Amino acid sequence: MDLRLPDELLALIAEEETPAPPSPAGRSDYTTSLLDSRMPYDDLLDGVADWAPVGTPVGLFHLVPVRVERDLPLISRWMNDPAAAEFWELSGPPSVTEDHVRAQLAGDGRSVPCIGVLDGKPMSYWEIYRADLDPLARHYAARPHDTGLHLLVGAVADRGRGLGGMLLRAVADLVLARRSFCARVIAEPDIRNTPSVAAFLTAGFRFSAEIDLPSKRAALMVRDRSVRHLL
Repeated sequence: MDLRLPDELLALIAEEETPAPPSPAGRSDYTTSLLDSRMPYDDLLDGVADWAPVGTPVGLFHLVPVRVERDLPLISRWMNDPAAAEFWELSGPPSVTEDHVRAQLAGDGRSVPCIGVLDGKPMSYWEIYRADLDPLARHYAARPHDTGLHLLVGAVADRGRGLGGMLLRAVADLVLARRSFCARVIAEPDIRNTPSVAAFLTAGFRFSAEIDLPSKRAALMVRDRSVRHLL
């Protein structure tokens, strides 16, 4: 009995077993990372990993959940920039940033750290989190499903160009579009971080109050679903 597989099938098997070529040195392929970036649990934010890219005035923007092995060197480098270190307090060896990110990834899905990818280029670090389930909720009148944002624009060359405000608006609107039970997007930048506060105002957030948090005095910023088409 001839058990030899057809040549066409052998060729197909060989093609499937051939490893994909490596990405160019120094670059991570964020354009094909959707499946690789699925969270190891069901997050409490309506599936951030499934949120599609959105168009913005500065290009196509996509939130890609962090993978430590891929993203840690980049995030750590951003955190060691003096302007970022002053407010994020994650400067130092990569292990400092790694501990912070892994604590979120090991949680129950109430916070999802992401890389912001603009036209295929990783350029910002984000944390999308359930403000109503966060310790922040002890310091303001939280409502169910309030969703919070943290943003760090990574490269110095990308700062001071208005990118922060445009991307914050896009992400806040994305949150409201994908989270039907969320009526507000919340942020709490350090009150001393005037560029960050200004970016949130540009993005249609309103200043709600100053609040004392354990590590800072913060500006409570709010973007309401009811006025998102007006501001």
